[in-house]
Amino acid sequence: MYARLLPLLAIAACATAPATALADAGSGFATAVENAKMPQRILAGNGAQAFAETCEDWDEWDKPAPPFQILGGTWYVGTCGISSILIADPAGHVLIDSGTDKGAAHVLENIRKIGVDPHDIRYILMSHEHFDHVGGHSALVSATGAKVVASAAALETFRTGLPSAEDPQADAGHPAMGSVKVDRVMADGEVVALTTDPSTSQNRLTAHATPGHTLGALSWTWTACSLPDEPPVCRRIAYVDSLSAVSADDYRFTDHPDLVATFRRSFAKVAALPCDELFTPHPSGSQMLDRIKAGGFGGYGQCEAYARQQEAALDKRLAMENAGG
Repeated sequence: MYARLLPLLAIAACATAPATALADAGSGFATAVENAKMPQRILAGNGAQAFAETCEDWDEWDKPAPPFQILGGTWYVGTCGISSILIADPAGHVLIDSGTDKGAAHVLENIRKIGVDPHDIRYILMSHEHFDHVGGHSALVSATGAKVVASAAALETFRTGLPSAEDPQADAGHPAMGSVKVDRVMADGEVVALTTDPSTSQNRLTAHATPGHTLGALSWTWTACSLPDEPPVCRRIAYVDSLSAVSADDYRFTDHPDLVATFRRSFAKVAALPCDELFTPHPSGSQMLDRIKAGGFGGYGQCEAYARQQEAALDKRLAMENAGG
């Protein structure tokens, strides 16, 4: 694996208490890992170089990609163009995003490829409620039996399969998705926890409401640590939603000042997230390939840089609209 050393003590000092936890009873990570069906490392190192050799920047959404280990039980299992993240824990596993309806088959294949039984996935989480990121939820629920976790603002889209009328991309011609039952509704600051063991802060995923790209958008942070047979490393992982001001052709953000203000609050929130390694629903959004080719995923300050980049893009869009563009 790439060397990404961060002392365990530093992680513990940065940990914050969750507001509310959605927890299943389970044993501690270190004591249960030997008996759990956990992922196995594949290929050379963590497999990321194989991903880099297969995929390109701004790649096709449904192009199959090899999975790779991010750190410990945290794995990338998505396609070349759309991210899907598996967080494995002896008490069960969490999947963030399912990709498109077609891409869901590749996600399932990658999950199996790393030795995980899809039926061991307990929760399927979301970034934002567009077909390219949650269109595969219906297929993944059927294959796993997992509970779907979503924000309140995304409920109607999951129920109808259609984007909200308030979505900037509502008139962009997105295909309809299959209806999906949401089992748990997450609010800002709530936690999905697979284990009740108070001795570990690992694999406790905190939801951060980051609306803008859609009103139901969620970002997630958690601490990932190396497995017992690996060198001791912990990193704070952030899976941050798209934050991009993308819309249907005739939509003007200048006509929606409340949404612009919402975007700015999300930029500020993301900039302040605990964030040693950044991942985004589109790998290209966080230059994931460039970071892999440079030898790692890390670098403190990525979330702040990402937020500032997206804010600058919004400011450019607003300036163009005000100039009549």
